[in-house]
Formats: sequence, structure tokens, C-alpha cells
Amino acid sequence: MKTGRWRAALWQVLVLLALSIGAAVGTHFWHPQAPSWYLQNRPAAEDEVTMERVQAEWNGEVLWLDARPTEQYAKAHLPGALPLNEQGFDDQLFELLEVLQDNQKPVVVYCGGERCEASRKIKQRLVESLPLDNVWVLKGGWRPD
Repeated sequence: MKTGRWRAALWQVLVLLALSIGAAVGTHFWHPQAPSWYLQNRPAAEDEVTMERVQAEWNGEVLWLDARPTEQYAKAHLPGALPLNEQGFDDQLFELLEVLQDNQKPVVVYCGGERCEASRKIKQRLVESLPLDNVWVLKGGWRPD
């Protein structure tokens, strides 16, 4: 009789373990801000800039463009950042046109994390729309604390 209880308990443990692993894997693949499985220290791509480089080369003097949705921008954003996202690109670009044309600083576009592609899409649309050549994507994005 004890062997039967032991097997039932082991079976329950295995089922709970499998469900936990399944939930973790599902969260990793479907959660928009899921952490990496392991730390990635890949070098910055040609069009990417790190926060360290922004500070070292430009003393933080850049024009920040926030590519996150408007609701996220309204909750928190980098100081001085201006909103320019996919949802309102045309209207926001029109509002920013004078600022962008007069700007002499590097432009850095950021979104919400390592796996976010919004900043890259906004950068591409921006350089297609205006004659800007000093536009960067913030490597790893920005997350408010």
C-alpha cells in the first residue's frame, strides 16, 4: 500500500513540474518583456548605440524619440524625449517636423526592451521621410524603473 501512495505522490510531483516548465516556456515566448534565457552580451549593430556611448561621445546631448505606444510614453519616458510611434507616426512626425529639421544633435530612437522592434521601424520610416543621417537605435531599449 505504501508503494502505491509513493507512486501517486511522485506522479503528482512530475505533473506539477511539467506544468510549471510549460508555463515558464510559454511566458518566455509570449510575454512582450520576457527576460532572456541567458545574458546576451552581443555587440551593438551598426545602427545601434548604447547608453554608455551616448554619455561618452555626446555627453547625453541627443534628441530622444520614444517609439513606445502613447500610453507608455505618458506614464514615463526619458527626460526630454518626444513621442514618435507607429500608431501616430504621420501626425507625430508633422508635429515634430520643425524640431527635427532644426536639430543638430544625434537622434536616438528607443522602445521598451531588447526584443522590441518598434525603434528600428521608426528609425527606418524617419530616415525615409526626412534627410537625416545621424539617427540611432538604443541597444536594449529603455524600461522605466
